[in-house]
Amino acid sequence: MAPHKPSTLLKFWALRYWSVWLFFGWMRASVLLPLNWQICVGKRAGRFLSLLVPEKRRTVLKNLEVCFPELSSKERKVLRNKHFESMGAALPEMAMGWFGSEKIVRNATRVEGKEHLLDALGRGKGVLLFCGHFTPLEFIHPVLRLLCPKLAGMYRPMRNKLMNELMCRGRARSYDEFFSKDNLRTLIKSLAENSAVVYLTDQCYTGKYSMLIPFFDEPAMTSTATSRILEISGATLLPCFHRRCDDSSYVIHIGAPLKNFPSDSPAKDTTRLMKILEDYIRESPEQYGWMHQRFKNRPEIYPDIYAPTKSA
Repeated sequence: MAPHKPSTLLKFWALRYWSVWLFFGWMRASVLLPLNWQICVGKRAGRFLSLLVPEKRRTVLKNLEVCFPELSSKERKVLRNKHFESMGAALPEMAMGWFGSEKIVRNATRVEGKEHLLDALGRGKGVLLFCGHFTPLEFIHPVLRLLCPKLAGMYRPMRNKLMNELMCRGRARSYDEFFSKDNLRTLIKSLAENSAVVYLTDQCYTGKYSMLIPFFDEPAMTSTATSRILEISGATLLPCFHRRCDDSSYVIHIGAPLKNFPSDSPAKDTTRLMKILEDYIRESPEQYGWMHQRFKNRPEIYPDIYAPTKSA
């Protein structure tokens, strides 16, 4: 799939798109509120909206049962509820990242380890920013943009064409280039131009370069293409994680380059990356994307943890 090109919005006035336009209007209006008010409203909305999606509530709880067996049932339910609050807060955070004051976003965000990014870009072969699906993801883009001569990203096209167009337009404020997650050719080309590429490979993947890799000690289908991309491009990989510290403060942590990476084993490399991701998830587990069915599409010898049960 080719890199995204803007499309006219005039063709999206059909009735089936009105709900998206209402949501878009709310996003543009919400950024006028103080940031801590936005987050407070978002958290309350997230708790309310969670009642309307029982299947998502069950998926979150199943993921937490697998990944945090040391927690009691009551503790996991509390964590689930906090997760939906965090998902609700992600909506105004997304609005701020796309349309809000860049000054407010940047003043609210502290960057740790920016020297690692600047040193890696100085090599001239591009940087893969190994990120995870944490709820404030859209909020941090204007901050990363300041640190990079060229910022690029990969995305999963949405089924709703209007929402997909609005997403691409919103991200275009910070990104110089963005392309489909399966477009490895454009990714390699972007790295050759010394771009910093926001790279997310922490969700279920069943493509050519996929393998069962432990995620919180449970096998999950995972992309192992990272090692090959680095071998071809010569780019530097840097862990880059972010989280909400409170209702008006954020941190981006950029780690040092990994030693002996990539190795001669993509499976070992990917396992190493997942362990790094797990450590960061444990710092703020409610902010990770638990609504995604991370353990789906496994071989039949593994149980389907998302299959409905009689109690459900």
